[in-house]
Amino acid sequence: MKFGIDRLLADPALRKPLDGQRVALVAHPASLTEGLVHSLDALIAAGVNVTSAFGPQHGLKGDKQDNMVETADELDPLYGIPVFSLYGEVRRPTSQMMSTADVFLFDLQDLGCRIYTFVTTLLYLLEAAHGTGKAVWVLDRPNPAGRPVEGTTLLPGWESFVGAGPMPMRHGMTLGEMGAWFVDHFKLDVDYRVIAMEGWSPDAGPGFGWPEDRIWVNPSPNAASLNMARAYAGTVMIEGATLSEGRGTTRPLEVLFGAPDVDAKAVLAEMQSFAPQWLQGCAIRECWFEPTFHKHAKTLCSALMVHAEGSFYDHHAFSPWRLQALAFKAIRRLYPDYPIWRDFPYEYVFDKLAIDVINGGTALRDWVDDMGSSAADLEAIASADEAAWIDERRRFLLY
Repeated sequence: MKFGIDRLLADPALRKPLDGQRVALVAHPASLTEGLVHSLDALIAAGVNVTSAFGPQHGLKGDKQDNMVETADELDPLYGIPVFSLYGEVRRPTSQMMSTADVFLFDLQDLGCRIYTFVTTLLYLLEAAHGTGKAVWVLDRPNPAGRPVEGTTLLPGWESFVGAGPMPMRHGMTLGEMGAWFVDHFKLDVDYRVIAMEGWSPDAGPGFGWPEDRIWVNPSPNAASLNMARAYAGTVMIEGATLSEGRGTTRPLEVLFGAPDVDAKAVLAEMQSFAPQWLQGCAIRECWFEPTFHKHAKTLCSALMVHAEGSFYDHHAFSPWRLQALAFKAIRRLYPDYPIWRDFPYEYVFDKLAIDVINGGTALRDWVDDMGSSAADLEAIASADEAAWIDERRRFLLY
């Protein structure tokens, strides 16, 4: 199969509209060709007039480890072009930044999750191009989580850098498809194009979205594996909890929690008792870790690790958002007074709890904290939202 960047490089006819145009590239470390050449180098070698570059959260180099760790603008030392940060002094491209190019090529590997900020960066770029005559092309890449949809829809008033619009947590679209939905939903006047992939099979095993002949390259520092990409729509919620998501270990965001004062074995037993149907499609393994930094640094933590991989993985049964909700629920039931929710500024939102910002509303936290709520209560809320999104996105799917 071929990703968008590879098709663009291989087909002069696709590149023809770029002749005589100033071109900007939005990229990160996973913006690579099939031969592992960075898109910036490959485009310039192909004769494209690249006049600026943009880096999203974690930077063009992908060197910034944590949330709200900003990247400065710089000058590319090899090509002498400006490299603008869209996670520094600004998160929306300024008019001065937009003046550096006529066509903006967006080539970011995504994880298929609303909270992963690259999807919001795409929206902000489209909004900046609105009404200016500037063109935005998405060089499409796979959604490694595939087509499944999961989670509650972000509510009006809960928009943020981790909440671009009224979509569920796990949206099941590529960024090329999502860009088309953005243009339609927000009524944007943009010359929008997608350089589509060739041969992508999101419903076919064993990859179910990630092609077996392409290696995994971290799109951000803690996106270290396909297993993480599959689990992320659930495990990212731990960023809003006092529990560790595994930052400071070699397998971040592949655990349901880690904590020195929670019994993982007891939590797993409670999960199996409360909603065993939400444990399907993966293996859950008790483990221990000691983070070198971040939450519970240098403290031994009892934990549960998710294995949505190998023979344990059932693509159609795996429900990471429900699985993570279940882990929170089991902890609440076993430890009624445990301070699960972390109160701190999250992605530049200072007046709401992080767990609510992550979920685009209070429904999940309310469900976890209600000692009388059942699995069916959360299922009723989420399943209605999921069905509505599946219908909403249908006309934008390219594959």
